[in-house]
Amino acid sequence: MKYIRFTLLLFFTFTILTAQAKVDTLTIQSPSMQKMLKAGVVTPTDYQKKKNGPYPVLYLLHGYSGNFSNWLKSPRQNNLLQQMADKYDFIIVTPEGGYSSWYYDSPVDKSIQYETYLTQELLQEVDRKYKTINNKSGRFISGLSMGGHGALYISARNPELYLAAGSMSGAVNVAGIEQEKFLQSIEAVLGPKPQNQELFRQSSIVYLTPLLKKSGLRLIIDCGVKDFLIEDNRELHRRLVYENVPHEYIERPGAHTWEYWGNSLEYHLLFFQKARAEALTQ
Repeated sequence: MKYIRFTLLLFFTFTILTAQAKVDTLTIQSPSMQKMLKAGVVTPTDYQKKKNGPYPVLYLLHGYSGNFSNWLKSPRQNNLLQQMADKYDFIIVTPEGGYSSWYYDSPVDKSIQYETYLTQELLQEVDRKYKTINNKSGRFISGLSMGGHGALYISARNPELYLAAGSMSGAVNVAGIEQEKFLQSIEAVLGPKPQNQELFRQSSIVYLTPLLKKSGLRLIIDCGVKDFLIEDNRELHRRLVYENVPHEYIERPGAHTWEYWGNSLEYHLLFFQKARAEALTQ
């Protein structure tokens, strides 16, 4: 009898330890770019239960030179996204954003149409395949570095799709980037800077604070105090304050590293959870 009880205890302990959020890899045809793209989708452990859902969705964007798998593999915390999906009961989607697309629809390169891909093609596919809250009340977007810029830029231009947006160490002043490799990557998407200076400004979220104000988005922006992008983030914060745009701005110890972004993710999910709870009471 004791042996049976011990065996059952081991079984249930093993079940608890091995139960975790599921990670899928989607392969999606992008008509706008005429190519196949991948995305990671993390669903909470209880997702498979028929009575559960629909779920809010966080679209989590990677940075420059990255890919869709970065958020799944690079954080120092093991299985971070699975833990966060379970803790906050979110579906988390990690889209492919290209090596250096800056999440734009390029006017000069038809193979770079990532705003269209994220707001139409990927979004529709995720809503079709998963038990999502398929309207803005349950849809959120955030990202790191290039992805932080992308999350704010895309949500400001498509506020009907998202309830809230976030940026971690965001490259929020694309027009001010002078480092050669980054500038060349932006010019490959937007065209030569000397001939397109106004387009560069209108493609930089730091100059789009009136658009953010009009959007009504709930915003969270954070950056490490040792990050090389800290001054651009401070300038965005100042402009949002000047424009009287409600937002949460955080500076924490840290630099432009996965250690910082891994810690930052939970701040964003807490903010999004609160934003959703507040929206449901209005």
